[in-house]
Parts: sequence; C-alpha cells; structure tokens
Amino acid sequence: MNYIKLTINGKEITAPEGSTVLETARSAGIDIPTLCYDSSLEAYGGCGVCVVEAEGVPKLLRSCSAKISDGMVIHTESERVVKARKIAMELIMSAHDGDCIAPCQLACPANTDCQGYVGLIANGEFKEALKLIKNKIPLPASIGRVCPHPCEKACRRNKAEEPINIAQLKFFAADLDLEGESYLPEVKKNTGKRIAIVGGGPGGLSAAYYLRTEGHDVTVFDMMEKMGGMLRYGIPEYRLPKKILDSEIALIEKTGVKLCNNFKLGQDITLEGLKAYNDAVILAPGAWKSSPMKVKGEELEGVYGGIDFLRSVIKENPVDIGKKVAVCGGGNTAMDACRTAVRLGAEEVYVIYRRTEAEMPAEEIEIKESKEEGVIYKFLTNPVEIHGKDGKVCGMTLQLMELGEPDASGRRRPVPIEGKTEYIKLDSVIMAIGQKLDASDFGEVTLNERGNILADENSFKTNIDGVFAIGDATNKGASIAIEAIGEAGRCAQVVNAYLNGEELSLAQPYLSKRDEDRVDVSDREFQPRTVAKVLEANYRRNCFDEVSLGLTAEEAQKEAQRCLECGCREYFKCRLLNVAQRYDINPERFAGEMPQEYTHDENAFIERNPAKCILCGLCVRSCHETEKLSVWGLLGRGFKTEVATSFSLPLDETKCTNCGLCVKLCPTGALTEKSALRKQVPLKEEYSLQSVTVDGLECRVIVASYAGKILRVIPDNENARKIDRNKLNELFIK
Repeated sequence: MNYIKLTINGKEITAPEGSTVLETARSAGIDIPTLCYDSSLEAYGGCGVCVVEAEGVPKLLRSCSAKISDGMVIHTESERVVKARKIAMELIMSAHDGDCIAPCQLACPANTDCQGYVGLIANGEFKEALKLIKNKIPLPASIGRVCPHPCEKACRRNKAEEPINIAQLKFFAADLDLEGESYLPEVKKNTGKRIAIVGGGPGGLSAAYYLRTEGHDVTVFDMMEKMGGMLRYGIPEYRLPKKILDSEIALIEKTGVKLCNNFKLGQDITLEGLKAYNDAVILAPGAWKSSPMKVKGEELEGVYGGIDFLRSVIKENPVDIGKKVAVCGGGNTAMDACRTAVRLGAEEVYVIYRRTEAEMPAEEIEIKESKEEGVIYKFLTNPVEIHGKDGKVCGMTLQLMELGEPDASGRRRPVPIEGKTEYIKLDSVIMAIGQKLDASDFGEVTLNERGNILADENSFKTNIDGVFAIGDATNKGASIAIEAIGEAGRCAQVVNAYLNGEELSLAQPYLSKRDEDRVDVSDREFQPRTVAKVLEANYRRNCFDEVSLGLTAEEAQKEAQRCLECGCREYFKCRLLNVAQRYDINPERFAGEMPQEYTHDENAFIERNPAKCILCGLCVRSCHETEKLSVWGLLGRGFKTEVATSFSLPLDETKCTNCGLCVKLCPTGALTEKSALRKQVPLKEEYSLQSVTVDGLECRVIVASYAGKILRVIPDNENARKIDRNKLNELFIK
C-alpha cells in the first residue's frame, strides 16, 4: 500500500493513498463536522458542513469525498471555511422545525428539566424524578409549594386546555423522598478550598449545596435564628409548613455544609474578615426591608410593611392588626398578608389595588382562595391618605382610578378619576408593595442607583475580587425564589471555575425553538388538569394548616401523562445541535416557510417527524445500500423535497424490518426509537443473539428485551431478512 504525506492544520500526516480528507483528519484526531456521512455508506456530500480549504485550490472541498494528494496543505477551520459552514448550518436550521428543549424548561429560571421529571413521574419512577429535580433545585418540596411556576405559563398544554401541574408534581416527588430514605448527592473529594456564603435563603442554601458537591468547604452565615430566609420568614405556614423546609435544609447540612445562625455581617464580622479567611465569598442576603408607599400618614401606629407583618406572625409574636385591615398591593406578598390577617381573626380584610384583577401579578389560585376565605377586593383604588386618631390608624381615603394607556410593563396605566374618592374605616394598614436590601451592612461593595449590590449579571462578580453576589439583594432587586436558585446554580459554576483558576463563560448556546404561531395541538384529546384537593374554606380560614393536600401517586401519574413532550428526546446526542452550537449561527436571516409540516408517523418501534428532517439522506441510503430494502426515498424536487416511505405508505405497511439502522444514523430527532414506556425516557434494554430455523433457513436474530419482556426481534443475517417479520415475531413475542 502506498502512503502519502500531507499537512492538516499545520500537522504533518501520513495516510494511505486513496483516503479521503475526512478519513485522514479523523485518523489524526482532527475533528471535521459532518451531518450526512457514515463510514459504512458511499460519500454523499449533501450537507455542505464538512468543507475544508486546500492551499492552491480555488474551491472549498467536501472532505467526505475529496481524496488526499501528496503535499496537500489543508485548513479545516480557516475564516473562509467557518463562513461557509455557518451559512450551510443557517440554511439547514432555518428549515428545521423542532424544539431542542421544551418551552417549560426554557421558562424556568433554574433551567429545571421539567419534561424529564414529569415523564419519570408518569412512569412511576418517582426516585429518579427527584434526582433529576435536585440537579437544579435543592429545595424542591418547598419551592414546589411556593413557586409561581413560570414553567406552567409556557406549557403548550395551555393551547389545548390547561397546563401540566408541574409545581405540584415537583413537590409530590420531593415529599415522597422526605418520607423515606432521602436522596443525597455524591460529594466529590475535598478540595481544601473554603467558601463563605452570607444569607441562608433559597439562593444562599442552593449555592452552598452545589459548591459542597464539588468538594469545597462551605459555610453559610445568616442573621436570623434559623435558616431559610424568606422561605421561612416571608411565606406563611399554610402555604409552606416549616417542618418541610427544616427537612430539606437538614439534607443540605447532611452533605457537609456548615450552617451558622445569629451571625450578622457588619456586626459579628466584616466582609474583609470573611474574605481573609475564605477563598471566595458569595453575598445572598435577600431583601428584608419593606418599601414605603410615600403616602401621608404611613408613620402612624398600625401601619406595617408586608414582610415585617408576615415575619412577626411566623416568629409567633404577631403585631396587633385589629378587626379591620387593609392590605395595599397586588402581588403574592399581598396575598400572603391578607390571608394571614384572616387567620389572625380580622373580620374585614380589604385588598387595595390600583388596577383591575386582570392586571394583578398575584397567582390566580391565591386570589381565588383568598376570596373564598372572605377577603374583599377594592380594585381601581389607590391610597391617598392614612388617617389617624391619637397617633393610631383609624381609616384611609382611597382615590378611585381608571385605566389609561399601557405603561412600560405593557399593563394599562391607572389614572385618577378627578374628584372621586372613598373612605374606609380601618384598624391597621399592611403595605405589601415590595421590599429591598437593607444596605447598611454592605458599604464595602458597590451599590447601584436602587441601593442594591451591583453584580455582573453573567459572572456575578462584585467590585471586590473573589466576592460574588446573587438574588434579591442585587441589581434589579427582589424577585421570586426560583430566580435566586437559578442564579445560585450559575454562580456556583463561576465560583468553582474561579477556585480552579479558570474563567467560565455562561453564554447561552444556540437552541432550535419552534415558532409558537406554528404550534397546533388541536388534534390532542381534551384531558382536564388534575389539581390537588384543598382544605374547605371555612375550616382553613381559622387555622394555619397547609391548604393543599397534595397529589396521590395515582393522580400524579395521571397528570404527568398529559405532557405533550415538546422537547426533543435526541437532545443529549443530537449531531445537528452539536454542529449548530459550534458556530455563532443566525438562522433567522433565512426564516420563511417551513418545507414540511410538524406531523409524525409511527409503528410499534419507530417514530418519525418530517419537520425535523434535514435531508441528509442517511436513512434512504442505509436502507438501500445496507438492508437492500429501499423503504425510504426522496420525494419531490427543490425546496419541497422530502423523505418519504414507498408510495407514502404508513411505516407499518412497508417492508420495514425495524432493524433500527435509520434511527441510529439519523443526526436529528426526525427518526427516533419508540419507547415501550414514556417516549422521552430511554429504555434500559438488554440484547441477546439467538439462532432459529424458519422455513428451512438458519436465521440469526437479535432479541431486544426490557425488564424481562421481549420488545422486538431484529434480523441479523441475510436468511433472517428473507423471512416475513411477523413469523419471526411470533416465535419470540408472546
């Protein structure tokens, strides 16, 4: 055999004569991307992604088919090559209609794999579901109870009837785990690095959990008597029982995280002192100061901040609110305050909100349940003055409002109706309009114009080297707990890299997303949402027992099975996505009509979605060249070309033997193996090679089974391929 010398990316290589550039590069450990190549098939060169530049050759070469020559000098990542590959990928992706990740996961600030754990619950794999949740949320039983679940707002089941009950499924799996032998993550070998975290709320505890599992020595310092932050001191018992929170915090402590309470920064130690003893510091103090309304009379006795009021109740030293209470605000803190006031015995509880119910940011279920408990809503009203007698609240004048033009948030701006007011008698006023950082103890870090810690939104770095900041105390201010947990997860990655002397980029990689206007679920069967039973209103308004009774196992599985499984099951091994994320592509510039409709064909073993097909031809060629069957073919010409079965027959009516070769070679999710269970959960199959005689022919077959049940029989020699597939199946599948 003759050998040839050539150079690829400055590396001198010797390869057999007749080899292609792609084969030669791969043998030398040089990766050239391709989407339509397989070594068992003839070169096709259809995707245009494997192009390379050869010195002295005017055109770019398709490396899968171009043969090497002596003295050749090849560049696989030159500016010209990268530009060509980007254009090829942009054209391919502009006609690829599919979601890499489900909208629910994209909408979750912590990037929780909602589809994954919902699918595992549907299968009854509750422990595995919990482990998947804890990859992103260390406090799932608590967060499942209090999260306003932006994931559900993005759920495509909304287009059919109602979203999947993702939040209650989360705490269902977590509660089961707390009842038994609770899951603990594996902790890596001790690194010797020390990290101090200021703030034991959801952000600080989550950061501690992630960094401890990396093997670091982590201590959480908190100014309160117990850990939990706003989960403990801002969420009422009827929504989040503190024994649940205690159990989850105990598991975090069990990983080796040290918890230090009654420890206030600025009093017990300075930031400089923490930094001197630790290799990194994360500030996650939360926002504990109630925002004022700047209304005349708010200095009177009987006017309380929403967070201050809730904290007094949780610490079992409630302030005196009397019998007539007004809660100002329209968010979930206002809901917690008004429902807590009812439970304290207030006879008249008003919610004062300057817009209509439709504009309220509070959860719909919170509004509904509060009305059931007797809360009175005064929409389109705004406090003008709080009146007092002998220095104590006695009433409030309300300005009547109407909605004008939309403001920056997109909601219609409330404007006063001149000359129209209303007076109500009151014993107390609770201002639940927001909260902010108490910045008195954070003078060493730079604050922004809002008085919050200024931290880079990607790296979480402050102005002090080695000091990072996350959560409600930073940048835009207070938000939902899952936002703080999401930041904690990303910050932990950055800090871990920092401790290893590395820089970590958290830039979002390219993902394929469907145009929501193209999504049609009208063919889906109507399936009502399963919601956990709740305590009867007349009972619950007189106690702090948890309102939700949770889902049963049967209810949880039934609800989880409503999932439409929007995210691609091939996400973790998709070659198309791998190449798309390799380059900074912008397929939107070629956006237009999609060549194929988002539909699917299936038989017992294979599912097919033409909208995800990129016309690489691997399925067509492998079926023809290897299996000699030609089940697949290219139909049509130009833009509307599609891969179709013979005579466009359903898969079950073709000569397909379900060998799975086309599925194996498909670089996208256009062809996938159908699971015997839920489709997004891969089978843990076992394979055995067996021989059998059929019609006088010695047939060799591969028998695939799962949990002792035979799923399918795959022909493994020429004799087996000659036999009718049903005959083979009858021998093994009962």
